Amino acid sequence: MYNPFTNVACEMEMMFQKAEAGLPCSVASKTKSAFSCYMDLKDKNKLLPFASSLSLKRPQLNPNPVLACRASRGSHVTPVGKDDLPIHGVAEVLVGVLGGGQLGRMLCQAASQMAIKVMVLDPQENCPASKLAYHHMVGSFDDSATVQEFAKRCGVLTVEIEHVDVETLEKLELQGVDCQPKASTIRIIQDKYLQKVHFSQHDIPLPEFMQIDDLEGAKRAGDLFGYPLMIKSKRLAYDGRGNAVAKSEDELSSAVTALGGFDRGLYVEKWAPFVKELAVIVARGRDNSILCYPAVETIHKENICHIVKAPANMSWKIRELATDIASRAVSSLEGAGVFAVELFLTKDDQILLNEVAPRPHNSGHHTIESCYTSQYEQHLRAVVGLPLGDPSMKTPAAIMYNLLGEDEGEPGFHLAHQLIARALCIPGATVHWITQYLYYLYCGRNAKATEDGSYHHCWTFHGQCRKAPGFNVINEESSESQSAVAPRVGIVMGSDSDLPVMKDAAKVLNMFGVPNEVRIVSAHRTPELMYSYALSARERGIQVIIAGAGGAAHLPGMVAALTPLPVIGVPVRASTLDGVDSLLSIVQMPRGVPVATVAVNNATNAGLLAVRMLGVCDADLLSRMSQYQEDTRNEVLTKAEKLQKDGWESYLNP
Repeated sequence: MYNPFTNVACEMEMMFQKAEAGLPCSVASKTKSAFSCYMDLKDKNKLLPFASSLSLKRPQLNPNPVLACRASRGSHVTPVGKDDLPIHGVAEVLVGVLGGGQLGRMLCQAASQMAIKVMVLDPQENCPASKLAYHHMVGSFDDSATVQEFAKRCGVLTVEIEHVDVETLEKLELQGVDCQPKASTIRIIQDKYLQKVHFSQHDIPLPEFMQIDDLEGAKRAGDLFGYPLMIKSKRLAYDGRGNAVAKSEDELSSAVTALGGFDRGLYVEKWAPFVKELAVIVARGRDNSILCYPAVETIHKENICHIVKAPANMSWKIRELATDIASRAVSSLEGAGVFAVELFLTKDDQILLNEVAPRPHNSGHHTIESCYTSQYEQHLRAVVGLPLGDPSMKTPAAIMYNLLGEDEGEPGFHLAHQLIARALCIPGATVHWITQYLYYLYCGRNAKATEDGSYHHCWTFHGQCRKAPGFNVINEESSESQSAVAPRVGIVMGSDSDLPVMKDAAKVLNMFGVPNEVRIVSAHRTPELMYSYALSARERGIQVIIAGAGGAAHLPGMVAALTPLPVIGVPVRASTLDGVDSLLSIVQMPRGVPVATVAVNNATNAGLLAVRMLGVCDADLLSRMSQYQEDTRNEVLTKAEKLQKDGWESYLNP
């Protein structure tokens, strides 16, 4: 029987054996960093629960050891927690976070799973992270004395917002305080012009830019770069704040005034004619190892991240280019943690870096449910020196809606609760309520793109959302379309005369609970429909196509030539040649256009093969397929036993 936990069990068994012998046990990590796990037998009264997908009990071990996993790195400041109690978690270090907003709150949530203690420094008494943090110190994260006092209590210091007192961080590092990422990185990121200079020195592709000190300099930039011209503040610019667009030379003065004048520190960027905005979450370990999450598309509303589609719908080549640029950008910085790299995709398929955030990011909220390791757990792993986790997606697709609230009081709560109640009826949806004004909902597995480019079944909310155009949960009339399950298998044929055969594939898929659709798309009579279907199948969530082939059997091959999805051809018996012509046509597809096939008229096997293909990434389907095989085996054994017992005559004439 297939057991997905076998390798995990073996690794843990070896770890226990070495621990019993008093030996250090090495832990394999995708990050290739050197880590050591050991059993500390000095403390007989504490036992760290070691969580995994597999529960292992070793009663012969000393019953009360402390298991600690640490990176092989230098020592850090001794943590000071509540009542000076020792910290026993996955990492024995108290993590201090400058900022206690929504990102800080979700860091605390991730930390609770690993028993990592997180302290936050935030000026608001009721900041989002305050209720979940191990300790909340009320104070400003850009006040030097406050940050220094806060740092004394922490083993490692990190940020959930980059607008902190970087001079103090540099001073603390000289005193031996462990800051992740490093103060040098925060300094670069804080100043967007300095950020551009830094990345240009490391050959990262960027929009052209230049500093401006007066109106004449702005005019020269306009002459050089053309209009529209993007004017930006060097510091304290985020979510669209600190940006202004001059569409002509006449608008330069008003744009500069809107940003606070030249004394604030300004620079200009050549307008980037992008067709999509992308983002890549990059994790960097203490050993400088790099792991990248799949590139996503971000859609902004009023300069704030509103929708995130994961993965981004673009070619593999563009995804790889985006990932490479993001990886190189983060590699040029110092320190561990999660970084968000925002990018532009231009109409000529160039990738240009927009900016980098040295922390978790709105574009990575979806990773909580859609990836094996969320960006928040990853950030904690990185800053304390644990092995980096798997950033790959565990769902085929995901989408996030990030809705900011504006209404206050009971009316806002009432509307929010109405929307959340409707959203929770969507299969696979998850709501995250952050504060009265901030919540989001995520859904991934049943993501379904419609023809107008919108997605059903997957939302991520942030806040009271009365002013949220396009949020389909609001509309009563859209509820039926939202409740429909996206098909995973498409069954196509050239004529309804093939349906008596092809229906068997649909029956098998229905038996296994696999959503499917049945369509007539003739390669000869409606070639444009076949072309459209093949090209759009992947975007609509189809994962396997079963194509019926009668006569010349062109449909499977032509569909396979147009889509990267696996295609299973079913030879359908025609009035002549008994379907052999169809079978031979399928198996003689040219090199580079693979089409799987089954016996003539055997659409049942095509359905079963599609289930097995889907089962590669679906443990439930794989288990059901195993049960199906067991049931058919038992059925044959029952018949064999009856034949042996009753004899063939009685068997044939019951």
